[in-house]
Amino acid sequence: MLLEKLTPFTERYNELTKLLSSSDITSDIKRMTELSKEQSSLLPIVEKSREYAELLQSIEENRSLLGDPELDELAKEELKELEREVTPLEDEIKMLLVPKDPNDDRNIIVELRAGTGGDEAAIFVGDLFSAYTRYADLKGWSVELLSTSVSDAGGYKEVIAIIKGDKVYSRLKYEGGTHRVQRVPATESQGRVHTSAITVAIMPEVDDVEIEIDPNDLKIDVMRSSGCGGQSVNTTDSAVRITHLPSGIVVTNQDQKSQHKNREKAMKVLKARLYDLQMQEQSQQEGAARKDQVGTGDRSGRIRTYNYPQNRISDHRINLTLYRLNEILTGGLFDEIVDPLIAHAQAATLENSNI
Repeated sequence: MLLEKLTPFTERYNELTKLLSSSDITSDIKRMTELSKEQSSLLPIVEKSREYAELLQSIEENRSLLGDPELDELAKEELKELEREVTPLEDEIKMLLVPKDPNDDRNIIVELRAGTGGDEAAIFVGDLFSAYTRYADLKGWSVELLSTSVSDAGGYKEVIAIIKGDKVYSRLKYEGGTHRVQRVPATESQGRVHTSAITVAIMPEVDDVEIEIDPNDLKIDVMRSSGCGGQSVNTTDSAVRITHLPSGIVVTNQDQKSQHKNREKAMKVLKARLYDLQMQEQSQQEGAARKDQVGTGDRSGRIRTYNYPQNRISDHRINLTLYRLNEILTGGLFDEIVDPLIAHAQAATLENSNI
């Protein structure tokens, strides 16, 4: 019975309430913070548990009135209303009981790279990054550029940034993959639609303690910066390239005038890539049953098409098509894409769970 499964959560919540009021805990700030965080995470389950218990009690009370000469009709009407509430509430509770993605609360490092399509792909990297930035602004998140490679025709060959805020990874983790754009380039005199593509990688930001890197595994090169970047470009050895020898991962950063800052940002990206590599390997080991139904692993998979002539945006993983491309990209309305992806993933998770 579902109510019995909820009992341990309520008991633990009550235990935490007592612990947090004890003098031993209030004098230990670190311990108090840990327990407060745990209690806060349990609160949604406890609240829904109480609501569910009250609903079941109300149903039983109304059932006991069936057959009563005066209250039978009223009890039947109330029962219909109450019983309609059971399944939706049980689904909410089951979703709360499903183990959460441990990365959902993290910030992210996002990498956008131009693929097929030359200049048009680079321009769309800039367009999509602007859309993410606008969405971040609406969510109250912050965006910090880590590295850029500007295209001669406008846009970017590559953009790497960190997005910080509340549950950023939980909202944007399904953006990883190949994004295809179809539109008429400004230089196209015949009005023909061109197709180009870019790739997006979404990686959780990780703490230093989570990824330990042996300094002997790193090859660090410094060089002169190139391209747009101010007076220090081509005059100081501020650009940094870090190669992680065991994995072969190479990270280059030259956006800052300071070699130290470039190295710091490059290390941040390297740690995120190594953590992402660990996650992919773990997912493969756990098998297909563990893989998310929306899909976040195959970076080469085409996930979405942006068709400008038709003002259409289509997500191929969940067969979602919206004729609001301009509003979504320029108005920051990415929730119209994000919410259905999350709902689909949650439904798949619930279906595969044993709760």
